[in-house]
Amino acid sequence: MAKFRPKRKDGEEQPHIPAGLFKIRIPFYHWRWSWPEGIQGFVLVAVALAAVPFIMEGIGASAEVAVLMVFLFSMLYMLHPTLGDSVFPGWITAGIPLVLAYLMTFELGPDRIHALIALQLLVAFLFIFLGLTGLAKKIVAFVPASVRGGILTGAAIAAVYSVVNPTTSRLIGVEISGIIGMLVCVVVLYSLRFLPLKDKNFFFRMISKSGMLAGLIVAMIVGVIIGELPMPNVEWGISPLPFGELFANFTIFGIGFPNFSHFVSALPLAILLYLIAFGEIVVTKTVIEEAAEVRKDEIVDYNVNRTNVIIGIRNTILAIIAPYPPMAGPNWVGGTVSTVERYKTGKKSMDSLHDGLSSFILAMAVAALARPLVTLLEPVFPIAMIITMLLTGFACGYVAMNMLKTREDRGIAAIMGVTIFAQGAAVGLITGIVLHILVNVPKRNRKDDSV
Repeated sequence: MAKFRPKRKDGEEQPHIPAGLFKIRIPFYHWRWSWPEGIQGFVLVAVALAAVPFIMEGIGASAEVAVLMVFLFSMLYMLHPTLGDSVFPGWITAGIPLVLAYLMTFELGPDRIHALIALQLLVAFLFIFLGLTGLAKKIVAFVPASVRGGILTGAAIAAVYSVVNPTTSRLIGVEISGIIGMLVCVVVLYSLRFLPLKDKNFFFRMISKSGMLAGLIVAMIVGVIIGELPMPNVEWGISPLPFGELFANFTIFGIGFPNFSHFVSALPLAILLYLIAFGEIVVTKTVIEEAAEVRKDEIVDYNVNRTNVIIGIRNTILAIIAPYPPMAGPNWVGGTVSTVERYKTGKKSMDSLHDGLSSFILAMAVAALARPLVTLLEPVFPIAMIITMLLTGFACGYVAMNMLKTREDRGIAAIMGVTIFAQGAAVGLITGIVLHILVNVPKRNRKDDSV
């Protein structure tokens, strides 16, 4: 196929088939396989598999059904590069603790699954409607910083509390390995002391690109040695595909469509999840634009409206065939940044950004079916949940603090965040809006950074 593959002229966009808002690129025809990203995708499927404990806890699915859901979710990633979106998509990560807390208010079984389906359909509708109408930017810009900061603060509190709660802590039984794994991740991802090392040393540079995988590996080794985690029981072959169990017990085909009341109760949280996700879209756009400044040989088109629509399509499909607690979101920072950084080194390293992203995504999806890899990593799934939650809390916390420039905004966000955690999305959202109306003052009268 390489002989007949269309060529991109210098300074133009990667060849594609125009289709309105979309730019269709056929796998292996409009982009070529990239081995470095393919290998990373196969190894870093551990990050995708970190969703397994969230699915098992959130809706009571078996491990086999949860792995099948991860595979389906990962395959839907391919919609982005196939329809013209230059990004490695992911979860709505900061919303996971809020979704899990919301689901726990429903009885385990059909009622809880109906609640998740309704929530995911509402999230899908918001993405598609706002993407098609172009209203996304206007609505998010209209939401004040105090309310956006409050949403992230609530997510941070919920995430951390789910780990450190003295009665139901996720750390119980894996205290040492869990804490060590978390510390490794924090050092690799955020430590200022680690930055000079990754700039000077190839080994540390590769570790930095692995995201939380380094922490998972260290936690697994420590956990097995000290007896907190069982030795992996590696099984060969392909992961089972229990579609019958999935459709009968976890989809509208088996348990029916949610009631209207499920949609009403889910609406406030759906709005919060959209606002969280749009912040990630803005970050993604910035990363892509920075890469475009370096690589003048290729025009990379990142369209916010198209991204919204594709995310909406993913959430719609998932709500129907595999309701997914982490939700379908706009960006996996680790995958996007890792690929973009290598892309920026030049055309010889990666001809097109679509080569790297598509190879990375496809390899990760296929790897979810590799039974040896899944069973090797299975003992560390609880640690993956702990690390994901704590990193989510860390990230949401510093992003929220960074966007809150006045003491009024910080006060509102703090109260709103605690209210979201304690009373739910609806009460928290109303609290934040009311406080913003009552407390905030014109910008010229604000006390910036003084207490």
